[in-house]
Amino acid sequence: MISERLAKQIEFIKEIDKVKYILRKTKLINSDRNENDAEHSWHLALMAIVLAGHSNEPVDVLKVIKMLLIHDLVEIDAGDTFIYDTQKNHSNTEEERLAANRIFGLLPSDQAEEFIELWEEFEAGKTQEAKFARSMDRLEPLLQNYSNNGGTWREYEISYNTVYEKKKIVREGSETLWSFVENLLNESVEKGFFNS
Repeated sequence: MISERLAKQIEFIKEIDKVKYILRKTKLINSDRNENDAEHSWHLALMAIVLAGHSNEPVDVLKVIKMLLIHDLVEIDAGDTFIYDTQKNHSNTEEERLAANRIFGLLPSDQAEEFIELWEEFEAGKTQEAKFARSMDRLEPLLQNYSNNGGTWREYEISYNTVYEKKKIVREGSETLWSFVENLLNESVEKGFFNS
């Protein structure tokens, strides 16, 4: 007989397997296959480990990794909202809040509380850890779209100005990475990756 704590943890682990089925609009680097949320979160976590030295301020890397691994779990219930969606705002929605409470609520109360706090911190984007985590979240799809000759920017006719505005969040986490992003966006214009 397993403990109630372990039973709850196993239930959560089984539930989050569903994140592997949430497809994103972006495609894998140099690929025509859509990325899923699990791949996205894994990639961001490794990016944070590798790029942490470029953060504007020192960060607790483990905390950043935790944020990145859980930030999209709410999409199991709420679905993925395309960052350039003009119908549905990409900011924290009530739908995501309900999803966070349900999914993280499967865990023992202390872990549920920790995960909800981490998710809220990421969404608020106020701490340096959250700022750096969010910069990873904006950098990865840029690398994908660049490698795919504009990818979703071309497919959905997203303008340079719209992409630039959405990517500016990178600067809050890392001036160094923001400089890289600006250069990549300028190269994208030169290569004709934007329709407008």
